[in-house]
Amino acid sequence: MTVRDLRRAAVAALIPLYGRGEAEWMTRLTLESVTGWSRVDLLVDADKELGEVRVEAVKNIVARLLKHEPLQYILGYEDFMGLKIKVSPSVLIPRPETQELVNIIIDREAKASDLSVLDAGTGSGAIAVALSRNLRFARVMAIDNSDAALEVARSNAERLRTPVTFVNADMLSLASLPGEPFDIIVSNPPYVLDSERAEMSANVLGHEPSVALFVPDSDPLRFYLALARYAAAGGLKPDGRLYFECNPLTIGVLSSQLEDDFDEVEAIRDSFGRKRFIIASLRS
Repeated sequence: MTVRDLRRAAVAALIPLYGRGEAEWMTRLTLESVTGWSRVDLLVDADKELGEVRVEAVKNIVARLLKHEPLQYILGYEDFMGLKIKVSPSVLIPRPETQELVNIIIDREAKASDLSVLDAGTGSGAIAVALSRNLRFARVMAIDNSDAALEVARSNAERLRTPVTFVNADMLSLASLPGEPFDIIVSNPPYVLDSERAEMSANVLGHEPSVALFVPDSDPLRFYLALARYAAAGGLKPDGRLYFECNPLTIGVLSSQLEDDFDEVEAIRDSFGRKRFIIASLRS
């Protein structure tokens, strides 16, 4: 079976579930992963015959995709800030919005050096690794209360040869951490409301860890407010910054509550025009 024929068959199978654009994207990544070829190679050698092993590997991935399994879990990685970040069902798949958050931090802190950074709820370690690689001489600590997530995060830092200190700790009950106070606390905590579950796709609901996604409608800001209390109690340096990824449905309330202890609370829109990120400086 040629590359061209296999691509067409895979796209045709996936279109009814995912639509043409996503089906073509998934097929391209699948072919790149299975063959080890680049996008250009796949075009140039479109009429090349593939061996049975490779053909069956592609068909197997397509079959799993048709059962709503996320492609990133099947392939074992997600591209994030130009890095291949290992993922597993123990961690959320890093989203484009989180790349936007990292880029905001890199832009805002471009002139700073030797910053101490805490990534709270690190998951795959994508934020921590990206910041360690892009902030000048930063000292990055990442916490999570899941041993399985920390194992994935450590493997990413080690494979990418990036210095990050990992600690098992719960965002909701932080007391003290080595290296505090920090210059920056960044977090992309669970923030999807339970009432939003019906709007989520099957590949998310059926495969990604719900504890890393959802919060009760009755207490949607629990993680942000716990981190803000920790920061105000000495976890953050005077004039230190919070960087949060947030739910557009609750970001307004969170902004108002942070104003008790923080100055310059700023809500920033994502690439879709939704208020998605908060930056706040601890009052000195």
